[in-house]
Amino acid sequence: MALPRSNPSAQGVAASGVSAFVDALEAHPGIDPHSLMLVRHGAVVAEGWWAPYTPDRLHLLYSLSKTFLSTAVGFAVQEGLLSLDDAVADHFPEFRDELPEASRRILVRHALAMASGHSGEMAQIAIATDPREPVRGFLLHAPEHEPGSWFAYNQPANYAVAAILQRAAGTDLVGYLRSRLFDPIGAGPMSWQQYPPGRSLGFSGLHATTETIASLGQLHLADGVWEGRQLLPEGWAEEVRTKRVSTEREGNPDWAQGYGFQVWMARHGYRGDGAYGQFCVILPEHDAVLALTAATEDMQAVLDAAWTRLLPALGDASEGDAADAALAERLGDQVLPPSEGASAPAGAVPSSWTGAGLRATRTDDGVVLADPQVTLTLPVGRPGWTVVEGDGTAPPVAVSGGWSGDAADLDLVFLESPHRLHVRLDPSGTVAIRWGTTPLDFAYTGTILGQWAPRPLA
Repeated sequence: MALPRSNPSAQGVAASGVSAFVDALEAHPGIDPHSLMLVRHGAVVAEGWWAPYTPDRLHLLYSLSKTFLSTAVGFAVQEGLLSLDDAVADHFPEFRDELPEASRRILVRHALAMASGHSGEMAQIAIATDPREPVRGFLLHAPEHEPGSWFAYNQPANYAVAAILQRAAGTDLVGYLRSRLFDPIGAGPMSWQQYPPGRSLGFSGLHATTETIASLGQLHLADGVWEGRQLLPEGWAEEVRTKRVSTEREGNPDWAQGYGFQVWMARHGYRGDGAYGQFCVILPEHDAVLALTAATEDMQAVLDAAWTRLLPALGDASEGDAADAALAERLGDQVLPPSEGASAPAGAVPSSWTGAGLRATRTDDGVVLADPQVTLTLPVGRPGWTVVEGDGTAPPVAVSGGWSGDAADLDLVFLESPHRLHVRLDPSGTVAIRWGTTPLDFAYTGTILGQWAPRPLA
């Protein structure tokens, strides 16, 4: 079931503090907020989406997916599918004997804490070494440090844990978690990127709603209890949030507090997070959860704003109905700034453009933008954002912008992701592109548009 709703003041939250937090996000030139949900004492007290993003839209969580993986591991441990003290290599007998001895000492608990002992990120090395079985490609490279002693943000360590779980369960992660987690917390259909087909990435690639993020945070905050019953195995939430390894070499203060099982310790509470501003911040000392999606390369600035603007509002019951109503009105009317432009060029322009792996063709109503996998028909020069829903093969996007003289400048927001693509159609007949935030992918095989093609929901 969905989380209950309440007014901020009824849960001891000053609405003006939430508004101040939103002010800080919107004032930062490098932050595009997409959604926000604040939970206090188990009830949602503030929520908002910046159009063209909407509450029911799935959003790519990037590494926030890891916290869902560590949650899945709790069920798997309880069911005897794996143990934290299993050697990762023992789950892969087909290649175990060819691995370096140091790799055979990596335990599930080490991998789950990104403490495999490797000194850095191994994702591309693992894929290049063995594209058919990246776990083998990863483990063929001996760790430079003793497993468990050294933190490095290292995706294949988590990927290996996800592979173990899915092998043992005989299903992918969405299928495994559907009855155990997603249905009980009221999460609808979602998708998890796979590589190879049939195996969810685990460390990234989950597409879920903001409320699903908030519900996961509330479940962990309540030590695994949901609506009065012990949903997570008893004690697993504490296992997840226990510091496992030092991260003092990390540059930002909220990344240097230590790491648990797929969560970061922080100056306040702990959190799961994903690239470009996907957050599930859990604040036990305030009985609160902050779920947020965004597009930013300055994730520390988001947390700084939360600590300075939002935290003082938690526990302040001095404001009343008027402040609550003002906040609700504000959060119900948020819009990302659109681009502007005319609906037609000032003079003669080409009928088609090519470049950057794209082809554009002018029509009476706008342009058709295509790559080898996906075709999008986009209006040009309309005010605000125009949402173009996918047709099963094309991704849902929102477009703004239009003609300026003899060039067209369009902004495309890929609505199930944190990403915005600027497309320029030049008078010379070329297409030029610029990403607001550059997409990340473990095993990229798509095209500019095709990488966002809809994946099956489960």
